[in-house]
Amino acid sequence: MLLARPQTQQFLQHLPIVCCRRHRATTRAMRAVVQRVKRASVTIDEQVVSSIGPGLVCLIGIREGDTQADQEHLSRKLLNFRIWPGDDGKRGWDQSVSQKQYELLLVSQFTLYALAKGNKPDYHLAMPPQRAKDFYLSFLERVRREYVAERVKDGIFGAMMDVSLVNDGPVTIQFDSEKPNGR
Repeated sequence: MLLARPQTQQFLQHLPIVCCRRHRATTRAMRAVVQRVKRASVTIDEQVVSSIGPGLVCLIGIREGDTQADQEHLSRKLLNFRIWPGDDGKRGWDQSVSQKQYELLLVSQFTLYALAKGNKPDYHLAMPPQRAKDFYLSFLERVRREYVAERVKDGIFGAMMDVSLVNDGPVTIQFDSEKPNGR
């Protein structure tokens, strides 16, 4: 029997596992693709519904099985991750969105859990729309409570949106929440 070193086992448990040639099992976790921006907006039917100045655009993917613990973890990560230089300009990754008092624009995006199935995407890993809407709105309210409500904007759940942004850096990072039990 071949045994991997503990650090290798820890690394391997986070890799996607290919099974049955068509489906891929990954950790169950909320996902956020986060972009540091100079400004951003959401437009629906040629009407701007939300806009921010400097801050973060957060595309939020919600997966079947996500919990309040996932919301808590991801909210903390978004608000506290140091992605800006310090005020002196010398220290690289030194300040978070909350330290800078910048804004966040959250946009629900179920396509973050798309799998390539033949020639079209498969979204079976995403939470079903009505439950996902309730879960997303709960997450949005959590972020607003934990930060400054007026600095947390969002799009319209389920709408076809034009998301415009000026990426600062560019800096784009993907976060997956972690289950409390390590799955």
